[in-house]
Amino acid sequence: MKITAGSRLLFTGDSITDVGRVRPIGVAPYGLGEGYPKLVSGMLTAFLPELKIHVMNTGISGNTIRDLRARWQTDVLDQNPDWVSIMIGINDVWRHFDHPFEPNLWVNKEEYIKTYRELIEMTKDKVKGMVLIAPYYIDKNETDPMTAMVRDFASVVKELADEYQVIFCDVQKEFDETQKNLHHMGISNDRVHPNGGHSPGHFILAKSFLKTVECWPIE
Repeated sequence: MKITAGSRLLFTGDSITDVGRVRPIGVAPYGLGEGYPKLVSGMLTAFLPELKIHVMNTGISGNTIRDLRARWQTDVLDQNPDWVSIMIGINDVWRHFDHPFEPNLWVNKEEYIKTYRELIEMTKDKVKGMVLIAPYYIDKNETDPMTAMVRDFASVVKELADEYQVIFCDVQKEFDETQKNLHHMGISNDRVHPNGGHSPGHFILAKSFLKTVECWPIE
């Protein structure tokens, strides 16, 4: 297992991580919201209670990496985590498509890379580990412009994880595998947000994270 006993594990990102978490800082057991951070915490507590991992959540709905950078000190570093998990990027892409006439809201690939580097460099030496969860889009049509752009941003996250020798979590791979037997509407109506808390989508995210950090408790 990569995450050791007694660790403070902080999840941050956008609405996929937020899911109604308590403000200002969502903490286990009751403040994590209804998404994958709560599932991760619950599974670790139920199946690996000896680890006593304390889970926190500072995701904020609608955030881009630009927004995350602005609150990084207070919402991440000031919480003194041992492990930091980041999932950010879908809104950076989405604004290009749902706000096509407001380019000030767009985050291009160059800004995304530059800002992600800043987050990693501000954090890497202060924690035991970082997990970079790739942005995803649940759609089989890889020629769709938004699908293609999300996958391009995800490849950037993989490259940064390799460069800085931190952990990369490929949730797109998990969703692609699930879609072999389940239409995206059974996971996410809008191809991004899992359908409700504790939905199959959030279980897929939790499973992918726990397997990536070698804490998956089910044989």
